[in-house]
Amino acid sequence: MDQSTATRDLAAAATHLTPVLGRYFERSWSHGEGHRLYDTDGRAYLDFANSIAVTALGHHHPRVTAAIHAQVDRLIGPTGGIGYAEPVVRLASMLAATLPDPIDSVMFLNSGSEAIDGALKLARRISGRPGIIAFRGGFHGRTFGATSVTTSNLNYRTGYEPLLPGVFIAPYPAAYPDFDGDPERASAAALDALRSLFRTVIAPSKVASILIEPVIGEGGYQPAPPSFLVALRELCDEHGIMLIADEVQTGFARTGRMWGFEVSGIVPDVVVLAKAIANGLPLSAIATSRARMEQWGKSAHGSTFGGNPVACAAGIAVLETIADDRLVENATARGAELRTGLDRIAAEEPRIGDVRGPGLMIGVEFVTDRETREPDGVTAKAVIARAADLGLLLLTCGMSGQVIRWIPPIDVSPAEVSEAVEIFGEALRSM
Repeated sequence: MDQSTATRDLAAAATHLTPVLGRYFERSWSHGEGHRLYDTDGRAYLDFANSIAVTALGHHHPRVTAAIHAQVDRLIGPTGGIGYAEPVVRLASMLAATLPDPIDSVMFLNSGSEAIDGALKLARRISGRPGIIAFRGGFHGRTFGATSVTTSNLNYRTGYEPLLPGVFIAPYPAAYPDFDGDPERASAAALDALRSLFRTVIAPSKVASILIEPVIGEGGYQPAPPSFLVALRELCDEHGIMLIADEVQTGFARTGRMWGFEVSGIVPDVVVLAKAIANGLPLSAIATSRARMEQWGKSAHGSTFGGNPVACAAGIAVLETIADDRLVENATARGAELRTGLDRIAAEEPRIGDVRGPGLMIGVEFVTDRETREPDGVTAKAVIARAADLGLLLLTCGMSGQVIRWIPPIDVSPAEVSEAVEIFGEALRSM
């Protein structure tokens, strides 16, 4: 496409597309191939944004694309309300096989927000308790229930109060900047705050669920210490509280493990899945035990489009590719290479205060001063803009937008990791 096409696209967007949706870049995109996204001028960008961790196998992946085309020729419309479709049943079985016992039952929905809402409904209905505990800085979605447990950005909540009642926000065990990067100190402090909440605000006997991201996403790519997840599991067991793991961004090999909670050895009661599940098609899932699903009750929740057979066919191809191409192992190996490159840059770059995160979910935090650790969202935003100009797509996150998040495809190659690190370094040197 020529320059006039891009200009027309942007002009039409300014006129007819809502300005409500936030966008990282004002570019017009044409197509994707592999790990490159192409704009309407024909320029290629190394895509380490992945539609915010969605296209984890890159663009136009041959196995996923073939599965989509084959299913489109057979059946497109959802069948959940009137029976079953083979790809839907098969994907549910395959997902259950990746999750620890007793998690063996899957409900498909369309988005992470929907799945979070459903998980919260499940916990309240089964337990008969009203209380929900989430963590400061968490992002769980934009629907009403999901917004109620989201605190990564005040703008996401402003003007919608009163939100869902019975929600209580506890401190997340973020090791940086408050605890000098020490995860055990962060864990101890967060546990103390949670116990204080139980003593002074809501009795644990009134809490239905505790919801946590194993690595907090929009709030700044902060990994929860394994010791904290273990202690959280013990607290939930002690008080009969359901532990919900939000694996929307951390799942599907992103952290160098199939599921982010695996680093701690715990088993959540409920796991929420979305984003990479179908490599770009709308699909999400709530996974828990069959017994809990039966307790929830027939028609207690539902979805018209959830479990679309085309999206589920894509999901099958995603899981097969992760297994056959050993992408959990690839995420671990390439993540180590990426971390080494970023650590090398950070050692000589005073604007970087911290580099953290497991596998291919790495956050680089920008600060105005390493001593004060004051967050610097202005620089982080400028760096991703400059990197895009140089052909690399990255995104920001964090409460002040001060963290650049690295979420490359989970099948990224060593050469692409090296290329991205070089572009990042060049972007910093040119500012």
